[in-house]
Amino acid sequence: MSIAPSPTTDPVLRGLIEALWDAACTPAQKPVRRRESDLPGYNCTLRPGSDTPLWTSLVRVTLPLLRKRGTKAHLARILGLPRQRLNEFFVERTATPDAERTLRLLVWIAQRNRGKDLG
Repeated sequence: MSIAPSPTTDPVLRGLIEALWDAACTPAQKPVRRRESDLPGYNCTLRPGSDTPLWTSLVRVTLPLLRKRGTKAHLARILGLPRQRLNEFFVERTATPDAERTLRLLVWIAQRNRGKDLG
């Protein structure tokens, strides 16, 4: 399935949006184990895994950009988080950021792909 972003959308961002959309449309591979005490929709936090294909796709896009020494620390400062929290997002994959930080991450990725650096 494909989406049609605005023609004025930055080509890098458009590619990212399309990749995330395609990932969201693919079925999950394995079910997420939940505690029996969890009520559907009540006080439940999504964890990275088969229920979060967009996040998984975003992690795949972000990891190559974090290889250079000091990049994780720089991104952590931009997002206003400790560097260890980024490790939980991208290495351990036990947590996901809130909406605002996810949007900041998308902007950071688009800027990095353009050759610019947010500072």
